[in-house]
Amino acid sequence: MEHYHRILAINPGSTSTKIGVFENESELLEHTIRHDRAELEDYHSIIDQYAFRKEMILRTLDEAGINLSRLSAVVGRGGLLRPIEGGTYEVNEDMLHDLKEGYSGQHASNLGGIIAWEIAKQLNIASYIVDPVVVDEMHDLARVSGFADFERKSIFHALNQKAVARKTASDMNRDYEDLRLIITHMGGGITVGAHRYGRVIDVNNGLHGEGPFSPERAGTVPAGDLVSLCFSGDHFSSEIMKKIVGQGGLVGHLGTNDAVEVENRIAKGDDKAELVYEAMAYQIAKEIGAAAAVLEGKVDAVVLTGGLAFGKEFVQKIKSRVEWIADVLVYAGENELEALTAGALRVLRGQEKAKSYHIPSVES
Repeated sequence: MEHYHRILAINPGSTSTKIGVFENESELLEHTIRHDRAELEDYHSIIDQYAFRKEMILRTLDEAGINLSRLSAVVGRGGLLRPIEGGTYEVNEDMLHDLKEGYSGQHASNLGGIIAWEIAKQLNIASYIVDPVVVDEMHDLARVSGFADFERKSIFHALNQKAVARKTASDMNRDYEDLRLIITHMGGGITVGAHRYGRVIDVNNGLHGEGPFSPERAGTVPAGDLVSLCFSGDHFSSEIMKKIVGQGGLVGHLGTNDAVEVENRIAKGDDKAELVYEAMAYQIAKEIGAAAAVLEGKVDAVVLTGGLAFGKEFVQKIKSRVEWIADVLVYAGENELEALTAGALRVLRGQEKAKSYHIPSVES
C-alpha cells in the first residue's frame, strides 16, 4: 500500500509568493499570495522580507483549513547559492548562511529555502530545495570562454529543465540517466541545455545575457558595440544592465514582453513585430543546433517547455528548423510547484538520497 506524503511547496517571486500543498502528486491547494510593492519597499533587503512572507503563508494555509501537523516536508525554491550539481538538498546551516548573505546575488528565490526551513523547524520535519538556478554540471570544455579573464557560467532554469527531462524519460519508458536530450526553457528568459546521461553538460547563461534573445533579455550581443556603448558616457552601468536584462529582447524591440500581444500585432499586419518574433524563434533554433553539436548529433529528443511553448505558431517556427535533429516534444508551462514537490517525494520515497550543501572549509 502506497504511503501518502503531504508536501508544502513554496516559490517566492519578486512581488508574489506561490504556494502549493500536495498529497503525493495530487494538488490539494495552489495559491498565489500577491505582495504590494509599496509594502515590500519598507524592507531594507529581500532577505528582510522572510518573516513577513512566512506569516502570509501561514495565514493563507490556516484560512484554507490546512492542518500543518500532517505535513511530511516543506520544500522551497532554491536561490543563488554556490554552484552545485542537480538534485534535492536538505536545508542546513551552511545553506541558510549563503542564502541570507546572497552569495551569488540577492533574489526573491533565496527566500524559498529560508522560509521552508523556518516552517519545517517548528514541525520537526525536513525542509528541502530542488535544482536551483546555480546547478552546474558543465564539462570543462564548456567553461572556457574566449576571454581569459573569466569562464562561462551555468545559470539556467534548472528546476523546470530537470523536471521536464524526467517527464520526457518517463513518457519514453527510459531512465533520464540513459538519455541524451536538448531541453529548451522558453519564458522571460530562454535557456537551452544539453543533457547527457542525467547531467547538463552545457547550457547558455540565462541570467546575464548569452544565447537567444528572449521576451526580456538581450542574449548574445555584438561585444564591440556593447563596449562602445558602455564607454560612450551616455549611460550608467545599471542602465546598460537593464538593457541586457529586463529591457532587452522583445521589450527592447517592441516595448512588450507579452508574446500574445506580439502575436496579435502580427495578425494585424505589424511587419516589425513579425520580423523580431521570427528572429527570436530563429535564434532558439540556432542554439538547439549548437546543443546538438555538443551531443555529437546523438540526440534522443528535443524538448520545448516554458510559457512560450503554449504558442503553437511560435513552436512550429522552431520545430521546422530542428526536427531533423530528433523528435520534438512539447511540455508547455513551468509547473514549478509540482517540480519542487516531485523532488521532495523522490527523497521521501527513498528513490534518491538528499544531498548536503557545504561551504568549503577554508571559508567556514
